[in-house]
Amino acid sequence: MKYILLKAQTICLLFGFVLAFAQQKMKIPADAVFYMEINGRQLNKKIDWQKFNPFLQEVAKEGKEKPSWTDYSKTGIKYDATQYHYAIFNDSVKAYTAHFILDNKEKFQEFINSTKKKGLEVSKKNNYSYVNLDDDVFVAWNGNRAVLKMISYSKPYKDWMEEDSMTVAVDSAVAVIDSTAAVVADSAYADEQEKPFDYKEEIQILKDDIKYLKEDIKEHNTEIARIQKDIKYLEKHHEYPKEKKGSTDTIYSDKNTEVLPPPAEDENMEAEETEEDLAYQKELDSLNIERFKVVKKLAESDFDKYFSSSLEIEVSQDVISFRDLNADVFVYSDYGRIVNEGIYGRMMKRFEFGQIFNTMYNSNSSYNLYFEKDKVKLVNNYQHKDPDVQKNFSSIYKGRKNKKLSALINDKSMGYYMVNLNGSKYFDLMYSLLENSGESDYQKEMELIMETMKIVLDEEAITKIAPGNGIFVLNELKSKTVEYTDYDYDDDYNEKEVKKTKEVMVPNFTFAFATDNERYWNRIFDVLATNKKTAKKFSKKGDYYEFKEGKATGYLDQLFFTVRDGIVYITTSMDNTFPKSQSEKSKQWMKDSAKYPISGRLDMQRLLIGLEKEFKTTSERKIMDVFKKNIGEMYFKTEVKGNRIETEVDYNIKNSSENSLMYFFDLVDDIYKIKESEKKTPIL
Repeated sequence: MKYILLKAQTICLLFGFVLAFAQQKMKIPADAVFYMEINGRQLNKKIDWQKFNPFLQEVAKEGKEKPSWTDYSKTGIKYDATQYHYAIFNDSVKAYTAHFILDNKEKFQEFINSTKKKGLEVSKKNNYSYVNLDDDVFVAWNGNRAVLKMISYSKPYKDWMEEDSMTVAVDSAVAVIDSTAAVVADSAYADEQEKPFDYKEEIQILKDDIKYLKEDIKEHNTEIARIQKDIKYLEKHHEYPKEKKGSTDTIYSDKNTEVLPPPAEDENMEAEETEEDLAYQKELDSLNIERFKVVKKLAESDFDKYFSSSLEIEVSQDVISFRDLNADVFVYSDYGRIVNEGIYGRMMKRFEFGQIFNTMYNSNSSYNLYFEKDKVKLVNNYQHKDPDVQKNFSSIYKGRKNKKLSALINDKSMGYYMVNLNGSKYFDLMYSLLENSGESDYQKEMELIMETMKIVLDEEAITKIAPGNGIFVLNELKSKTVEYTDYDYDDDYNEKEVKKTKEVMVPNFTFAFATDNERYWNRIFDVLATNKKTAKKFSKKGDYYEFKEGKATGYLDQLFFTVRDGIVYITTSMDNTFPKSQSEKSKQWMKDSAKYPISGRLDMQRLLIGLEKEFKTTSERKIMDVFKKNIGEMYFKTEVKGNRIETEVDYNIKNSSENSLMYFFDLVDDIYKIKESEKKTPIL
């Protein structure tokens, strides 16, 4: 029995220690709209510091001065450790925080000293040191941890869109700072107390208004007199008065023309303006100082909280539920809070049914980024916060496959975008958004709207018109000469229209979608071909309907329409409506397009080559050559996985970089060198 009791006490004691330790962890704020983890263990292996370091030095230097820090690979930050970043914003505070692990405190302090403004001293606290690199950038550190914080504060104000004019804005900053900081904030931004009515002061204000109006009239009369003199001079001499050399005033050569003396300067005007400017600058400086005090206090409060904890970061499971530990970078964004708590959300609250839109955006997204050897991979997971709405979103991505549309994919095409969605499920999604809009005051009206929509809309008939399968194929870009109107001016500034031509790139494409109601679309095309107005450009030729602009001014002056075997085609060439020969590679694209609800690809190199004529200047052509040499191909696919919608985007690189991370560095470095060479080249 004693053994059992002892064991129980030991377990309780251990549990208590674990609980106490867990409570000391630093939790990211619950209202964080952005969270990011950088996997330093993997990314540090992919960075070539011999290339990266000189580039950072070049970018960091000012003018011809040598950079104060020469080795960014040795800043004292442990690059092979995980970094944590998060951001918050509310009615008064916007802050971005980054947490780093240090491996050399002395090196880090040297780096900070080389970065901070001259004259700023490092403040030492009980368990950490900190300094402000700028008015809104602070950094704190101890022996093995560092925190960078960018923070701004603005006094919350009464939004003009709020319905209740008596609502008082609540300052969120007061919740996180002590009473001293609150007093500082109030001293900086508090509204002046209402003073008793003073009729003498009111009379003086009205007199000042009269003085301003008289001065304004005087200025206008002076300008009118000057213009009238110009008119008389032009009528007599057919030209403007000649200016004397070295004079800035216009002197009229006509003897009968009165020369206006320069306006007399008010001796007190300059002094008054100077006093006003100084008073304004003094007030502005005071506000900036008080704002800085608030920001500094907020930063100190966060630093105190962090360095008094176990220095471990605790993140809600909801935030990291889709994190892949093998990813180089993980990002979470609360899209619902970003949209609904910003100006857009406040604007929607003004409208009676605005909550519908807020409900629509009430979602979050997670991103896992991978810098692989030959490609960059980005995996996005989308999830609506309401399970019922998410279920309806997912149901849209479960449509039927259509091999006829997939057959339009071919090797020669530059790219395609394919969808296999369930069109009928859009109605269910729309109804669920209405049901979950939270408009309790208009619940009966909402129910009536939904019932009316279900009666008026024949969902089955609409779905047959376009079930949800479609494809867009970009085959190529063709050069075309188009006419346009420009304007020239003669010596007397008379305008003259001039017809000119230029070369533009026109897409050769096919847009096709499935239909279960061919008759409906044929009737639409028949109406266009027989209507008196539209028949001038829209006509029927065999099994095709043709739209022809008839002028050489448009980019798309000819389109073909047809309906065949349950497919509606809209294309720039009739040949595009028939399947092309496919290699093994394009057959794989075809399989993927039939497998996934959404998929596509784009050969960006061929796209740039097609757009080559759009780049005119020498600089643009040089940058264009860099992109043509290095840019790769993009491929993406979307599918439903469990309670989320997952989209994977792959970008394949085509140069000799060590990996896809350094690929982006090499690309930026080449463009930077082109820009720098242009600055050094003298303009003749």
